[in-house]
Amino acid sequence: MTRHIERQIESLKERILRVGTMVEEAISKSITALINRDVNLAQRVMANDEEIDRMEVEVEEECLKILALYQPVAADLRFVVAVLKINNDLERMGDLAKNIAKRVAQLAGREIELPAEIRSMAMQAQEMVKQCLDAVVRGDPALARQVREEDDVVDEGRQRIQRQVMAGIKADPENAESLLRINSVSKHIERIADMATNIAEDVVYMVEGDIVRHRAETT
Repeated sequence: MTRHIERQIESLKERILRVGTMVEEAISKSITALINRDVNLAQRVMANDEEIDRMEVEVEEECLKILALYQPVAADLRFVVAVLKINNDLERMGDLAKNIAKRVAQLAGREIELPAEIRSMAMQAQEMVKQCLDAVVRGDPALARQVREEDDVVDEGRQRIQRQVMAGIKADPENAESLLRINSVSKHIERIADMATNIAEDVVYMVEGDIVRHRAETT
């Protein structure tokens, strides 16, 4: 029984990392498409979302099978429960990448500059996604806690963009629709960072059994 569950756990880890890799790639491509106004790349991101959804269902089914057949305890149980939650957050990240890609098509051909803050926000969020997935692979709660702290930087960027968009609408009402779409992109990026934070919190639980959600980090 022990060897069987060890193989299942290892297989599950490989599956969730494949989902993470696909999601990380979708986010990267959606941001590249946004910055370069690349509608074709954006369309590929949207088309690939179905594959992420399919893999998310497979991982969930595998988690439920392990719980039903092996009734894991202690660290194994925490791992499976954490993967269930991480899997859901990754799928939501994939949806957010798709939503950003949709905005690329809507902004195509519009004579409006993206705020510089969008790029720095996107880079920070992408780094958080990379770090939270690294924390999953390595079982690294210290790195996971670092991701939690970085979320504030993205939140602050989102607030600055929101203020810029509101000022832009007042100064140039004709571009209000495009500006609101840019604001929507910034919200999607902020949500990606939130999902990365959720995954980081799940890593802390997975390794230490400590639920840190809704708890501020102490220095």
